[in-house]
Amino acid sequence: MTGGAGFLGSHLCDRLLAEGHAVVAMDNLITGNVDNLSHLAGHDRFRFIKQDVTEYLFYPGRIDSVFHFASPASPIDYLELPIPTLKVGALGTHKALGLACSKKARFILASTSEVYGDPLVHPQNEDYWGNVNPIGPRGVYDEAKRFAEAMTFAYHRSHGVDTKIARIFNTYGPRMRLHDGRVVPAFIGQALRKEPLTIFGNGSQTRSFCYVSDLVDGIYRLATSKEHGPINLGNPVELTVKQFAQTVLDLMGGQGSISHQPLPVDDPKQRRPDISRAITLLGWEPRVPLKEGLEKTISYFKAR
Repeated sequence: MTGGAGFLGSHLCDRLLAEGHAVVAMDNLITGNVDNLSHLAGHDRFRFIKQDVTEYLFYPGRIDSVFHFASPASPIDYLELPIPTLKVGALGTHKALGLACSKKARFILASTSEVYGDPLVHPQNEDYWGNVNPIGPRGVYDEAKRFAEAMTFAYHRSHGVDTKIARIFNTYGPRMRLHDGRVVPAFIGQALRKEPLTIFGNGSQTRSFCYVSDLVDGIYRLATSKEHGPINLGNPVELTVKQFAQTVLDLMGGQGSISHQPLPVDDPKQRRPDISRAITLLGWEPRVPLKEGLEKTISYFKAR
């Protein structure tokens, strides 16, 4: 599990261990946090290796699956770390695919809804090629993931590797970093500090939010299926950012205000997954209501 100390990676480690697998988590910790794995210390089927996935990869034992989840994933991270973001999408994917190929293992790529860019099709389905600015500030993440998808299919076609691509839409839950810049921790953090919630633009841009346990279930179903993808995984319930801000305020006591800042360059105006393929091929769809998921996430951040 590359990126094993990250938000999604650590939750996937838990799921894989719960299913009876042995897990080796790898992370260079530039955005990951070992605290996300502290509860696994001493587990006889878990091992952590601190390493950069863009470097030479070697593991002496048997490997059945390689989950490539290493990458900065929030706007703050990939704007501050543009070159590492590109390297992990290109070199890191190449190294992880090489390991999977040599071990005859399945390969599961964490791709993203950002491959669709600022979409001209709504909702977004897997046949849409996207509307991405390759040289814009967000392009380092968008194009890294688009390249990773291309490399993954190249290994599938050229070397017969059993590859799977998950296009992950906005996901939230415990173990997110409070200051990582994504809208869920940003709003919750501001509300906890009794600061105005910052909305970029007029708040009419839309997002859809999937609770982490639902997302992990979708990834596990994809990993253990015969499908190769890409398959959208996310919640199709769509909210404007302004509606979402009000939902957070309501759950945290109903008091608070909203401030507006200019819209960032290339910020997507609409984001909602078409999950028809996931429903049909994986029998998967989200089940955790937004209110329930937010309450769990708010409790986590309060405790932190």
